[in-house]
Amino acid sequence: MPSANDIRKGQVIKYNGAPHLVMETQHRTPGNLRAFVQVKMRNLQYGKSLDQRFSSSDALEVLPTERKTLEFSYSAGDTFAFMDPETYETIELGADLIGDAKNYLTANGKVEVLYVDGNPLTIDLPTSVALKVTESAEGIKGDTASNVQKPATMETGLVVQVPLFIKEGEIIKVNTADGTYMGRA
Repeated sequence: MPSANDIRKGQVIKYNGAPHLVMETQHRTPGNLRAFVQVKMRNLQYGKSLDQRFSSSDALEVLPTERKTLEFSYSAGDTFAFMDPETYETIELGADLIGDAKNYLTANGKVEVLYVDGNPLTIDLPTSVALKVTESAEGIKGDTASNVQKPATMETGLVVQVPLFIKEGEIIKVNTADGTYMGRA
């Protein structure tokens, strides 16, 4: 097993029986004390971040990881089907793994899935996606004195605040981090 000195950003380690993604590491040697490694990591099961201090000689278990780019195919109830573009294999993921990412999934949309020990653990969306507006109220003509916005429902059911000039049927770019309008696609 590698020591704490060998841990790098992006690796997945087993800590307290759960997989944790290493987000940042710092090796420190304070004055006349022993060296230690300060690790900022995120629990991949619960999403909580924590800072942990390891002795530089502590042995840590590094889990084998793999990242795959998959294309979204369809959803049926709480199951979301993705296709591996290299092998054309269909992979089904549960709603608990997908979470709020379901609001940004469209047909043939690409996502990156992190596999740890052969099991899918997290899903990463692109920074923005193009979504079609399915429902939006008409803007009032002349109401342009300030940055006035209205709610619009996307094809996935997500409600986004958009400017008054956006109409039904238009395709807009939406930020996947916070669900905000970015512009027309």
